[in-house]
Amino acid sequence: MSETSVSQGTTGTAGSFVYTAGPATGNEILIDGWELIVGLEVHVELATLTKLFSASANRFGDDPNTNIDPVTLGLPGALPVLNRHAVELAMRIGLALNCTIQPSTFHRKNYFYPDMPKAYQISQYDQPINVNGFLALPDGKQIGIERAHLEEDTGKSTHFGGTGGRIHGSDYSLIDFNRAGVPLVEIVSRPDIRTAEEARQYVTELRSILVAIGASDAKMEEGSMRCDANVSVHKPGTPYGTRCEIKNVNSIRSLGRAIEYEARRQIDMNDAGETVRQETRHWDENDGRTHTLRSKEDADDYRYFLEPDLVPLHPSAEWIQAVRDAMPMLPGARRARLSQATGVPADAEAIMVVVERGQDDYVLAVAAAGGDVGRALVHVKEAFADEGATPTVPAADLAGLTLLEVRGSITATQAKTVLADIVAAGGGDATAIAAAKGFEAMDTGALEAMVDQVLADNPVAWAKYCSGEDKAMGALVGAAMKASQGKADGKLVTALVQAKRKG
Repeated sequence: MSETSVSQGTTGTAGSFVYTAGPATGNEILIDGWELIVGLEVHVELATLTKLFSASANRFGDDPNTNIDPVTLGLPGALPVLNRHAVELAMRIGLALNCTIQPSTFHRKNYFYPDMPKAYQISQYDQPINVNGFLALPDGKQIGIERAHLEEDTGKSTHFGGTGGRIHGSDYSLIDFNRAGVPLVEIVSRPDIRTAEEARQYVTELRSILVAIGASDAKMEEGSMRCDANVSVHKPGTPYGTRCEIKNVNSIRSLGRAIEYEARRQIDMNDAGETVRQETRHWDENDGRTHTLRSKEDADDYRYFLEPDLVPLHPSAEWIQAVRDAMPMLPGARRARLSQATGVPADAEAIMVVVERGQDDYVLAVAAAGGDVGRALVHVKEAFADEGATPTVPAADLAGLTLLEVRGSITATQAKTVLADIVAAGGGDATAIAAAKGFEAMDTGALEAMVDQVLADNPVAWAKYCSGEDKAMGALVGAAMKASQGKADGKLVTALVQAKRKG
């Protein structure tokens, strides 16, 4: 069985980290004098065919309790067998996050909860497979990665009655063990995040990486990517405050809201002289608040001990290199490549959107076909939202359209009309379509005469613009476009009007 055969061997040791707050640098983003400290724990279900330790299907949406077996249910005598593909996907994640891949071991994390059929979870404790990495945000800031370790998922409990979907106050609960035993990688960041927006950017970038490397579909709405946030506040230069962990965050928007609420709650408590307790809190999307779930457990409460039915995992150097060689270009590198080709900043919206859609190779193909790469970027961002990573429009056809624009043969407005026809037909000759529509750009002399007439016909708007009301420019350009029946180039009209005000 290709997914359940894995090479194992000797053990290794992960590093440990102690965090203390240093002196203020002047770069802190403060809230009423308090600095926000956030670390995230992201749980990602891996895109394997089968579970981490058994041959049951790893598949979302099947009828409840159909993807189960003796290993999943923890029946006596059932032994786990490690899924090779899951290990490989975990190594992909480690490499993508600039981690060191090291020898690792599995432990039993003991606790009782109805959706944990064995009454323990097999996880990696003090010797995880990936350690000491970082994730770079689009603006270049690096968020440290403490560890990214393998473990099995739990089953899913659904509570009926009561409010908020929680077990407390519910009338009854149903349990689906299909998810139990699904392979997970838990990615633990260092407490390097300082704003809710940085947290949103971190999860967004992480999701893009996971999808790009094929490790997970990372669908938060289906639970294949889940996020917990550890939040604390402190005064710069003093020790970090007591942290609280927020559970049940199931969207990037909710993550930002939960962090912002929890930060304010802790600041208000500190300002009032109250003590913030270390605890696990539940984010309620309906009322926009966090609520106490339970007091925070220490590691000793889980009674970790080595899993006796699994030997240590020691991926060979050759295996790690093979995984590295098969890695695709990551989103950050693709944004940098597209930025270099277009001259547009790597964190600009157009670059971010096009790379997120996987359409950056197409934009570069348009440039390779002789087109203008800057215009291609704009058109793909605005008109190719439904085209997917491989648009149906041949790159050469879009290249032809961009050349008509940059040569001044048609205006930007006319180009949009031509492009709409090209996209609808799945391709087409831009020159022929433009000719059929009677599109042509006005020559400079005719355009300047028309602008003079527009200014004469719109004395109120022209007077306002001359007096410094820049908003009046819109009315003047609109009148010019109407007078030219869309043949005028809006940018040239704007430039002419600006020149005439200066003159």
